[in-house]
Amino acid sequence: MSFIVVLIIILGAGIGFLSWFIIRLVTTPRQTKAISDQLKQGKIPAVLRAAKALIAKDPRNGVAHWFLAQAYLADGKPELALMELKAVNQIGQFGPELREVEFRGKIAELYERFGQTEEALKEHILLTKLDPGAASHYMDAGRLFESRGRTDVAVNYLRKAIEMDERLHEAHHALGLILYRTKHPMEAKAEFEAALKFNPDDYEAFYYLGKVFKEMSDYTAALLAFDKAARSAEFKLRSLVERGGCYMSQGSLDKAVPELERAVKLIKDEGAPEALYGRYFLAMCYEKSRSLDKAIEQWERIYAKKAGFRDVAEKLTQYQEYRTDDRMKDFLTCGREEFLEICKAVVVGPLGLSVRDVVEVVNGVDVIAVEGDSDKWLGAKKLPRLVRFLRVSDNLDDQAVRSLIDQMKKLGIVRGGIITSAGFTRPALEFAENRSVELHTKEKLQELLKGVQLSAPRRR
Repeated sequence: MSFIVVLIIILGAGIGFLSWFIIRLVTTPRQTKAISDQLKQGKIPAVLRAAKALIAKDPRNGVAHWFLAQAYLADGKPELALMELKAVNQIGQFGPELREVEFRGKIAELYERFGQTEEALKEHILLTKLDPGAASHYMDAGRLFESRGRTDVAVNYLRKAIEMDERLHEAHHALGLILYRTKHPMEAKAEFEAALKFNPDDYEAFYYLGKVFKEMSDYTAALLAFDKAARSAEFKLRSLVERGGCYMSQGSLDKAVPELERAVKLIKDEGAPEALYGRYFLAMCYEKSRSLDKAIEQWERIYAKKAGFRDVAEKLTQYQEYRTDDRMKDFLTCGREEFLEICKAVVVGPLGLSVRDVVEVVNGVDVIAVEGDSDKWLGAKKLPRLVRFLRVSDNLDDQAVRSLIDQMKKLGIVRGGIITSAGFTRPALEFAENRSVELHTKEKLQELLKGVQLSAPRRR
């Protein structure tokens, strides 16, 4: 009798479990279908409630976790979505309602979003095996290999992606960046041009294409590429700085200055590299055009943000006397006529010579003179001297001394000198040591300017 009771209990339990399984088999797909429809309709709160209810009944319901993850994404909670996708990964049950390729693409995207590039890379490599016909998987794997410093492997994956789909402009773009950074400019140029062929709005490709052209000294092509890149707010500042640099390389300061002035007006982060270089290049232009007040203002802005940037500290030191010595300021910034007047006044006054002729040279003037009433410079004989005044910002090398001596030979003059607003390099000093040439730096110039008497007050 007891055996029959036990058998009835077992049969009853079996029938109950079978009934529950059949009901679950019928109702669960209906429930998940309803959730899927709600998700498509954008009913996110309803999806969240229904998916959580299903998971409460069956924590290993991978489809419910999948829908919950998508609802979290739609609700702006990607971190919760990633937790649900990790649960799906642990369950590992895929089918028509939960396709593995779609799932792995989504979890890889979130891994990358949260900086877990190693995990994202694993997913993309797995995708190349699950879905080998999709070029995008190879492209994404290539991108992530590059981000981890494996450029050799990255190049192989990106080339494979392009081989499978040459219209995949993102792969051309990514490969172009790698080739540019690894010093393969011609190959990089070809990839950027291919990227732009399939996506004419790829402003970053225009920017780097411009840099390639600039490094090749093809400034016309570079200016055009940077102009197109500047249409993007993201690349406008950098492109204007590069355009200014192109014009500077061409020697067109009049064109460089407007580009760089436009650039510095766009600066929001003073410490950004493009901001520092924009101000630095603009200061160089101002210095060369002798707008030293403006140049110093730019150097001071740079120094306040990054004191060790290039030679900014040296420039500020170099022009310290400019801000405290009005005569030096006049010498450095005045116009042509006034500059000639100052140079002649130095020759006649402190040097005690008589001016015979004045000839303009690059960045300065040559004064041919003979001894006047006094003997203050270059010996006692009344022989002609060639005195060259140069207002420059960089120390003069031995070539500057050689140039003076060549001119002295042409004129038949045996004694001469250079007076500069900067200084001289060691080779220049050594070359002049045993020759009839005197070299005077800005310190001597300052001393000479103190003895200048001009016939009329200079205009400000």
